[in-house]
Amino acid sequence: QVQLVESGGGLVQAGGSLRLSCAASGRTFSNCDMGWFRQAPGKERKFVAGITWTSRLYYEDSVKGRFTISRDNAKNTVSLQMNSLKPEDTAVYFCAADCRVTSRWYPGSMDYWGKGALVTVSS
Repeated sequence: QVQLVESGGGLVQAGGSLRLSCAASGRTFSNCDMGWFRQAPGKERKFVAGITWTSRLYYEDSVKGRFTISRDNAKNTVSLQMNSLKPEDTAVYFCAADCRVTSRWYPGSMDYWGKGALVTVSS
């Protein structure tokens, strides 16, 4: 059974940092593109950051310079380091895998999803 499980969410003040982790199991993910998406209340799910199976990096404009995505294929994990957090970063963050390697970074292109981790940034 393929699973993606996020951890590391929580409440943080504006300007603070959090690190999200995603543990993957059930298959090999080293040949999959991995991404983080987020969904704020009442809004659609949107791309945040992605790392290809060759470790090429992609970021949504509003998080560039603040967020860093990384992966550890030996541990089947992907992480998102979030610095200088803002109240507008408040959302449920989802880990996702694109094992067809489309590198198109939209929700419909992802094959597997985690259940999400809530990040709340207070002002």
